[in-house]
Amino acid sequence: MPRRAAPEVNAGSMADIAFLLLIFFLVTTTIETDSGINRKLPPMEDVVDPPIIKEKNIFTVVVNKNNQLLVEEELTEIKDLRAMAVAFLDNGGGQGEDACDYCQGKRDPESSDNPEKAIISLKNDRETSYKIYIAVQNELVAAYNELRNREYLRLNPMDGMDFVAANKMYSDPRTDAGTKAKMKPKLDEVKQMYPQKLSEAEPSKTN
Repeated sequence: MPRRAAPEVNAGSMADIAFLLLIFFLVTTTIETDSGINRKLPPMEDVVDPPIIKEKNIFTVVVNKNNQLLVEEELTEIKDLRAMAVAFLDNGGGQGEDACDYCQGKRDPESSDNPEKAIISLKNDRETSYKIYIAVQNELVAAYNELRNREYLRLNPMDGMDFVAANKMYSDPRTDAGTKAKMKPKLDEVKQMYPQKLSEAEPSKTN
């Protein structure tokens, strides 16, 4: 008795199905991109007379080779850095044209005049650990965001979100153009009130 041939599976359309599935996943999948530390480099300009910066408007942060944090030449814990940076940025100690009417700080005449003139100067050592470096950066950026959140909520109470949430929504490619157009002036206003002036010096060379 002759043997029956085993039935064969028609695989002629498998390539088409695989191609359609590939297109489907490419269209529907959201690819998350890693973002680094956001820093905007100053433009190259020929400055004949550089602006004079008062020492009281500079908040010095130094991380040495032993991963010790020195703020204004005082040994400090990282957990205290954010509050100290907020106090400096929000001090509002200026008078006349330098006065800050929205600042809620102590208005100490020996500290920063206003957020526009306040600069945070960060310097690391070449042997500073990456973990400490990122932790310090996070605390300093968080200080700016804390103040920006406060002002955004004060100026836009009906939005139901703070500055960080609004900025994230604005940066989301899924947000429609009309919503972005309404959010941009609000975000720009708060950024102007507390501009992020974080100056990072070249790391020190360890001998």
